[in-house]
Order: sequence, then structure tokens, then C-alpha cells
Amino acid sequence: MRQFSKTACFDWSGANGKRQPGIALAICNADGGVQNISQNGGWSRILAMQWIKEQIDNHADILIGIDMSFALPFCDLGAYFPHWNDSPLSPSQLWQMIDTISAQDAGLGINILLQHHEISRHFRHGGGICGDKFTGGMGRLRTVEQYQHEIGSGRSASCFNLVGAAQVGKSSLTGMRMLHQLNGQIPIWPFDPVPDSGPCLIEIYTSIAAHKAGMTGNKKKFDDDEAMTEAIRALNGHVLKLPDAPIPNRPDKHVYDAMVTAAWMRQAARQHENWTIDEKFREKIAKEGWTFGIN
Repeated sequence: MRQFSKTACFDWSGANGKRQPGIALAICNADGGVQNISQNGGWSRILAMQWIKEQIDNHADILIGIDMSFALPFCDLGAYFPHWNDSPLSPSQLWQMIDTISAQDAGLGINILLQHHEISRHFRHGGGICGDKFTGGMGRLRTVEQYQHEIGSGRSASCFNLVGAAQVGKSSLTGMRMLHQLNGQIPIWPFDPVPDSGPCLIEIYTSIAAHKAGMTGNKKKFDDDEAMTEAIRALNGHVLKLPDAPIPNRPDKHVYDAMVTAAWMRQAARQHENWTIDEKFREKIAKEGWTFGIN
């Protein structure tokens, strides 16, 4: 299995605005050291995409994980948007459609998309508004998310649910706009094979890293320096040292998630089983993708 010199994690956000406080980036180096990569004024989705493009231009030896879903459910009902003639047939078509409809939304936003006369019908929106094609319950799940439930490795949210702190729909839809704009410039696993050199994108869930680092029970977030440092030590033996508080841009829960996940990715990327998906899912991942580390 290819050994990447660095691993990076973006904790992602679907929030409105020019900058998204929920975006954080951390990099784990080959020696296990983890660094928070801050941005003056905070990260935005556009700045994040520009950073990824820099890795592409530099042919960086780096594995980049993004905390989002790379596609919508398809296999459960045979379509991303059932009973709609214009429903896309592949992830790349889905990304293109989302980006095209949202073209007038700045900052990779998706407000226009969620007002689309047909697409909006499939989502649970805020304010008690629920599309007539939303399936009820937690909403539709991809094959990988259904599999997570079956093996007891967590409960993933549905991209069709846009309500609540745990919703992943907005972050995933905004991220799909970026995937369309990056598509063809960087391999996106598992739709593309892992390249022999250069950067590669994968879908990750920070909660998986938290679990692997010893987070148990209902708690899925690290909320202080000590807990994060212990988690990183548990993952790769590296002792992280942070400056004493108070300092500007003190790490928050998003930074903690990104740093722990980047550390987990370093060792997880070296394990062949994390790149191996059961053959019975092969046709399904071509439509829906897969979350790295679920096996």
C-alpha cells in the first residue's frame, strides 16, 4: 500500500457566510507531529479549495480527508432523486448538477439549490418544513451508512436531513460543489484508484477517528487540549505540545476534530483493510462512494 508523507483533515461546514468557523485544517507529518493550519480571518470553502489546488499544483505527497459525504443515497431507491427525469445518474453528474444550479450562490453555497422546485421536495428543511418526498425517520442512507448501523460502528446521519446539530446535508452539498470544480484535477477515492504519486482525496468521518482514539459512549467530540493530546498520543505515540492559554485562535472543537483525525489517518492509511471494500458493494460504491476506515 502506498505510504503518504503527510495526511490532512478538513473539518467541513455548510454554513452561510463568507467565512465558515466550522472549517478547520490539520496536517500530520511523517514523524507523527500534528499541526493546526490556521487562516487569517478564518477558513472559507473557497480558501479550502484553493489550498487543495495548491497541493495539486505542487504534486504534494499528501492524503486529504474531508468530513462530508461524497454523494447522496442512490441504491436504496435506484436514483438520487426518484421519479424525476432529470435526476443525475452518477456522482460526477450529481456534483455538476449541484454546482450548476448553485452557480449564483457565492462561496460554494447551496441556498438556491435547496429552493429548487423538484430538489427541495426530497429534504427535511428547517422551520418545520419537510419535502413531500422526504422518506421520513432519519432520512435515506447510503449503503456505507446502512452498513455502519449493521456492524455497530456508529449512527450516520442522512444527507437529506438539513435540521439539527448533527445534520450533514448542507456540508455535503457544499462540498459536492467543490468536488465538481476539482474533478479531474485530483483522484477522489473510491471513484478513482489511489494514485502512485501526488495528492488524493478521501471521505472521512471525524467520529471514526474519535472512536479509534478511545472516545466512548455518547461523547464524540474533544473539548480540551488534554483530551486531544491524549487522543493523538494513543493514535501515534506523538506528544503534542500546545502553548499556554490565552493565545489568539485557541483551538476549538473543530480544530480538535481535525487534528485527531489527521493523526488517525496517518496510521489508518498504512492498513490495507481500510482501502479494501467488500466485493458485494463494488457496484454500489460507483454510485455512492464510501467512507474511509469503515470495513
